[in-house]
Amino acid sequence: MSRILNTEIIIPIIEKLVKKACYELDDNLMCSFRKAYDKEESKIGKETIKILIDNGEYAKKEQLACCHDTGTCIVIMEIGQHVCWEGKPLKDQVNQGVRQGYENGYLRKSMVADPLERINTNDNTPAILHTEIVDGDRVTITVMPKGGGSENMGTFKTLLPGDGIDGIKDFVLETVRRVGGNPCPPYIIGIGVGGTMDHCSWMAKKALLRPLGEFNAKPFYAQLEAELLEAVNNTGIGPLGMGGRITALGVHVDYYPCHITALPVAINFQCNASRHASEII
Repeated sequence: MSRILNTEIIIPIIEKLVKKACYELDDNLMCSFRKAYDKEESKIGKETIKILIDNGEYAKKEQLACCHDTGTCIVIMEIGQHVCWEGKPLKDQVNQGVRQGYENGYLRKSMVADPLERINTNDNTPAILHTEIVDGDRVTITVMPKGGGSENMGTFKTLLPGDGIDGIKDFVLETVRRVGGNPCPPYIIGIGVGGTMDHCSWMAKKALLRPLGEFNAKPFYAQLEAELLEAVNNTGIGPLGMGGRITALGVHVDYYPCHITALPVAINFQCNASRHASEII
């Protein structure tokens, strides 16, 4: 049986999630910071991670943005196939929720209306909206503010099928060394393998939402994640690129079938301010 929802219902939810994501780093990330502090070997690395912990605690306590770059607002909606919408267009209501969240939350507006004319929209819209049809009659909304420092370092490459796992490792480590401290480590690396150019890039970004400490369910990819994490943390880039042991908190790989002629690989970085919040309606 269908469940009818008015699109207006999502406006206050998205406004709330925008503020929560920008103000409150989740417990999983804060716990990872504390573990990273214990593992970090350099003095400046430890001091840097301690500042990140203090900053996260203060931002939550005072309900302030944990980072001045409150990012492009990515909204992901997993919509049950039995949900029917009525009211104004869904995209318009999403943008209204984002608009209210950034204005009422006193969050920086970082979106320009045209990539070449560079005129700020002054309300951080439009959002980047992803929708996925799933089973059931519920809607899961996730808000993911994505800062420019990490997003600008993302990359994509179509490898040859024969390049295999060694080619993927080489591409990832080559990218990590090239970007250095620009993505604001300690970061999370999302890696998409397979699919097409667009789907591969989306997998890399969505992989960033996986809880830290949780590995791919397929042992082959879980092993690849562990090996890449160790290799990345052996580069010596360290927290905020100032040297040290902990460059990455996690490496998350997702995969999808692909064409026989290609081995697409996408890399997306998530800075230390890994911000996202979700709600089910």
